[in-house]
Formats: sequence, structure tokens, C-alpha cells
Amino acid sequence: MAPLSSTQGDTDQVLTDKNLFVRTLVLNRPRQLNALSSQMISKLLELFLAYEEDSNVKLVIMKGNGRAFCSGGDVAAVVHDINRGNWKIGAKFFWEEYILNYVMATYSKPQVSILNGIVMGGGAGASVHGRFRIATENSVFAMPETALGLFPDVGASYFLSRFPGFFGEYVGLTGARLDGAEMLACGLATHFVPSARLSSLEAALHKLDSSDPAIISAVIDEYSLQPYLKDKSTYHRLDIINRCFSRRTIEEILSTLEREAVKSADDWIFSTIQSLQKASPTSLKISLRSIREGRVQGVGQCLIREYRMVCHVMRGEVSKDFVEGCRAILFDKDKNPKWEPSRLDQLNDSMIDQYFSRVDDEEWEDLKLPARSSYTASALAKL
Repeated sequence: MAPLSSTQGDTDQVLTDKNLFVRTLVLNRPRQLNALSSQMISKLLELFLAYEEDSNVKLVIMKGNGRAFCSGGDVAAVVHDINRGNWKIGAKFFWEEYILNYVMATYSKPQVSILNGIVMGGGAGASVHGRFRIATENSVFAMPETALGLFPDVGASYFLSRFPGFFGEYVGLTGARLDGAEMLACGLATHFVPSARLSSLEAALHKLDSSDPAIISAVIDEYSLQPYLKDKSTYHRLDIINRCFSRRTIEEILSTLEREAVKSADDWIFSTIQSLQKASPTSLKISLRSIREGRVQGVGQCLIREYRMVCHVMRGEVSKDFVEGCRAILFDKDKNPKWEPSRLDQLNDSMIDQYFSRVDDEEWEDLKLPARSSYTASALAKL
């Protein structure tokens, strides 16, 4: 196995390993839980496009250094730019990140993501769109954006809307954490491999000279097992989740949960209500609509719409909750954001509609997706 080498000029934020027909990319910001910086996104996009053109490369493996695969995009840097009046620098960050998500979703070669640790936000975008996603007993998945005044992006309106029933609405709106067994159950992960077997699995993958998903899947299957879904797993509550989170509006979801709480003294129901009450009202409203629209859209359409939404979030015309959420959670860490508007009933339909419209700025344009030959063949088959 060749020694890991850093990508030049990127202060070792992405390490690469060339091995006959396999390329391994290691996200390498362990102190930041491998949060994706703009340099990492640019480098990953450059490498993915180069590997696609290289006939020697049959398979791409992605993993993280340390206890995270990737904790998300580096939104702290984006907020600093917004505070300086430079929201368009943030727009460039999301533009490139969403292009990377689209390239992964339409990739002509198999991507194997080893999710041995934290997978949140942008980390989901860098893995879930790929062909194989391997969870372990250390995996922790979440889309915590509504608590930050954002919304589940990176194509999440595509993949959350394809979870069984209304489980995606539940996960996206509450920021609920899932373990490896739950990731496998809802389709986020394609395999579950105990972490002790990962090095043996990687060694076996390094010997492959094939891009055939069936062959790669058979190799991963040799190291996989069917994990035990804990008794207290929220996945066992799919009936009640479907009953509550299938409702048309956030207000109806909350009132249905409150009715369920009267019927049974279930701690899970109370904590779910609490999660929704703590989240940004604006974020909840735009997130629910986004996931619902994602149910009938392809991954490319979802990313184009999410780019419109994130630009409106950064501009802060309706609400500045993204800046406030990051202040409360990431910077001051008082965990006490002052949302504005502070209540769901202060948001009308035209305020929400604004997030889904084109941005009124002469220099702004909709996300332009690159032409991809493999779109129909692979993007629609992965989830």
C-alpha cells in the first residue's frame, strides 16, 4: 500500500492513497471533526473529476481521520463572511459543495464511504450520494440544521424524502441522531461492518480490479453483519412518526404530537416536541416544504432549489436566524438562540415562498449543474 500523501498546498486537509485500481481519500481535519472547508471541497471535486477520467481508477474509497467521517460544512467561516457583509463568498462555498454532491450522485464509478464515526450535515452530502455507505457501531448520523437556523441541505431534501414513510421529515426537522443500525434500517447505509473488521475490508477492496457494483458489494458483504436495532430505537416508532410527521404543516405536526403525549407518557414524544420548539420556526417551515418538494424531484432539481434557499438564508431578508443560531451554538455556546420571527404563527406563506424564489440580485444566478453522462443510470438507483 502506497503511503498517504497530502494534496499539495492544502495543508494536508485531504490525504490521498493510490493503490493499483483503487483511490482512497481521507478527510484530515480531525480537530475540527473533518468539517469541510472550501479548500477540501475544491480538492475533492478536482480529484473526483480526475479519477472519473482515469481508466486505471475503478473504485474510490472515502473515510475520515479520527472520530468523525465528517461533521458537516465549515459554516462558521460562512457566518464570518456574512457578518462582514460578504454573503456571496458563502454562496461560492455552497455552490461548489452542491456541485460536488451532484458529481457524487451521478458518479460513473463506485464510491465506498466508510462512516466510522460522526456523519452530519455536509458529511452526509459527501457520502450518502455515493454507491456504498458503510456504517459501524461508532456511526452517529444527524442533520442538525434547524437548530442552527439553516435547513437540511446538500441534497438532503432528496435523500430524507426517500426514507421509509415520514421518517425523513422526523430526522430532518428534529435533528435526531441515528446510530449505525438505524442508518442501515432506513437506507442511509448500505452495509454495517464492525469497526474491528474495517482494515481487513479495506485490504480486500484494495485488491479489486473492478467497477462492478455486484462484485464490490459481495466483498463488503463478507465483512458485514446485521446489527441489532436497540429496543429504544426511534425506528421502532415508525407508526407514530408516520401519524405525526405526515401532517401538512409544522403546527399540525406539533398538535398531533401533543395529542399523542396526552394518550401516553412517552419520554420520546416529549423530547421530540422539545426539539421542535427549540428549533428556528423559519427553519422548520422551509425545511418541511423542502423535503416535501424533494419527494417528487430528482437530485439535481433538489440541489438547484436548495441553492436558492441557502442564498436567501445568508441574505437574511426574512430572518437572520442562521447567524443567530451559529452564534448561540458554535460561537458563544450559550445554546439560547433568540429566533426572529420567534413563533410559527408570525410566518406567513409569502415569507416562506421567498426562500424558494430566485434571488433578486443582478450578479446572482441559479446553480448550474455540470453535464453528466451517467445521470439516469446511477443517480436514480442509489437510494
